[in-house]
Amino acid sequence: MAKKGRKFVSYSFDTKKKAIEMRLQGMTKQKVAEVLGIEDLGRLKVWMSRYKKMGEFGLMDHRGRRREYVDEDRYVRRLEMENAVLKKWLAITKAEVYQRSIGSSKSLDNVIASPSSVKK
Repeated sequence: MAKKGRKFVSYSFDTKKKAIEMRLQGMTKQKVAEVLGIEDLGRLKVWMSRYKKMGEFGLMDHRGRRREYVDEDRYVRRLEMENAVLKKWLAITKAEVYQRSIGSSKSLDNVIASPSSVKK
């Protein structure tokens, strides 16, 4: 909870991005905070979770912006993944249908070619 007379510190996008990069390289939160002059270690945890959820867009300041914004890169990647899955499914389905049609035509050929099926 905010205390009376406390000054809130806002950090630039570049600082947040640099902190995330340092954390991903394996530096501790304490060391990153010392190097970049970040007062609250909890901020680093919040930035990391936002970065994992929304990418670099999560590190931007969203005050006064649309809340329904969709990260386009993630959306495109999701659609590409769905397309790849559907293409694989379609290929498998076509192969099964082809196998069934070949199997049924072979059985018809066997019935037609066998002498016992032809009546005199």
